[in-house]
Amino acid sequence: MIDAAQFVEAARERGFDWYAGVPCSYLTPFINYVLQDESLHYVSAANEGDAVALIAGVTLGARGTHAGRRGVTMMQNSGLGNAVSPLTSLTWTFRLPQLLIVTWRGQPGVADEPQHALMGPVTPAMLDTMEIPWETFPTEADAIGPALDRAIAHMDETGRPYALVMQKGSVAPYELKASDAGAGRVPVVARSRFTNVAASELASRHDALKKVIAHTPVESTVVLASTGFCGRELYAIDDRPNQLYMVGSMGCVTPFALGLALARPDLHVVALDGDGAALMRMGAFATLGAYGPSNLTHVLLDNGAHDSTGGQATVSPQVSFAGVAAACGYASAVESDDPAVLDELFEAPPLDGPRFARLVIRRGTPDGLPRPTITPPDVKTRLMRHIGAA
Repeated sequence: MIDAAQFVEAARERGFDWYAGVPCSYLTPFINYVLQDESLHYVSAANEGDAVALIAGVTLGARGTHAGRRGVTMMQNSGLGNAVSPLTSLTWTFRLPQLLIVTWRGQPGVADEPQHALMGPVTPAMLDTMEIPWETFPTEADAIGPALDRAIAHMDETGRPYALVMQKGSVAPYELKASDAGAGRVPVVARSRFTNVAASELASRHDALKKVIAHTPVESTVVLASTGFCGRELYAIDDRPNQLYMVGSMGCVTPFALGLALARPDLHVVALDGDGAALMRMGAFATLGAYGPSNLTHVLLDNGAHDSTGGQATVSPQVSFAGVAAACGYASAVESDDPAVLDELFEAPPLDGPRFARLVIRRGTPDGLPRPTITPPDVKTRLMRHIGAA
C-alpha cells in the first residue's frame, strides 16, 4: 500500500497535473488529495467518456507554463463501457495520450458486489482489445517512478493512452477536509427568440458555418466541429489551421472543448455541436456549466435530424437546449431560428462563464460534400503547431 501523496507527487514531477474522472471508493484518496492542492486541477465529469474527452482537450492545448503537461483520467472499471467511444475514436484516432487509472472491481478471487461479476474478469481483455497497454497499479513506493516512466515512454512513442489497473487496498486513506464549495453561478434566464418561419426558409448549415468562420479569427480562436456533416461542411467551406474536425466519439466535442479552454485561457474555444450529439451526452451541459470558463462558446446547430445517417428524426424539437444550458450554469443561453443570433453571440462582451446558442437550421446537405483529406493525426498536429502546443 502507498500513500496518495507518493504517487501524485511522483506524477507531478513528470508533468501530470490535470485530473478528471468519476469517483470510485478505490480512488477516493487520490481525488481527496488532488482536490486539496490548488496547484493541481481536478474536474468531476458526468461520465467516464466525458472525462477521457476532457483530458484529451487538455493534452491538445498544453504549452508554455504547461509545456509537456500531462493528464490523468480516473474511473471504476465499470465505467470503461462509457469510455469506449472516445478511447477508440478520439484518443486512439487523433493520438492524444493520457494516463488511465482504472480500478479493478470484481477482480477474480476478490469478493465484490454482483454488478462487478462480469466486468471484473473481462477488464484486462477490454483494455487489450482497445490496444491500451496496462499494468497493475504500483503498491510499493519504489515501484511508482518506474511505472510512470513506462507509461510516459509508451505515450510519447505512440501518442496513445496507457492504463494502470488499481487493485483493492492499493492506496491508504486520505481525508477530505470540509470546505466551502461556494454557491456556484447565479442562474440566468434562457432566452428564446423564434420567428416561426417555414422549415424551408430556415438558414442552412452552410449559412451558419459561414457566420461562425467570420467571427472566429485564425490567430486567436480554435473551432472544434462535431462529428458528421458539421465537420465535413466546415472543412469544405474553409479548411483553416485553427479548426479540428471530430470523427467518431459522438457527443464528446463539448468536454473536449472544455479541456482545451481550461488549459488555454489565452484562446477563445468554440465547440460546434449538433442536436443528436448533444442529446447523446447531455450530462456534459452540467459539467460545462460548473467548470466552463469565459473563453468557451458552445454553438448548437439543430436540424432535428441525424443528417449524416439518412435524416432520421431526433427528439430535439421538444427540447429547450437553452433552458438546459441556463439551468446547468452557463453564463448566457439563447435559442432562435434567426441566424443573427450567432452575430449577437460572438459580438457580446465576455461573461463570467461559457456562452451558449442554439440555432434551428433546415435539414439537408450539399451534394458531393467531401470528407477531409487531412488525416486526424495531421489535423491535430497542425492545430497544435498553430497554437504553439507542438
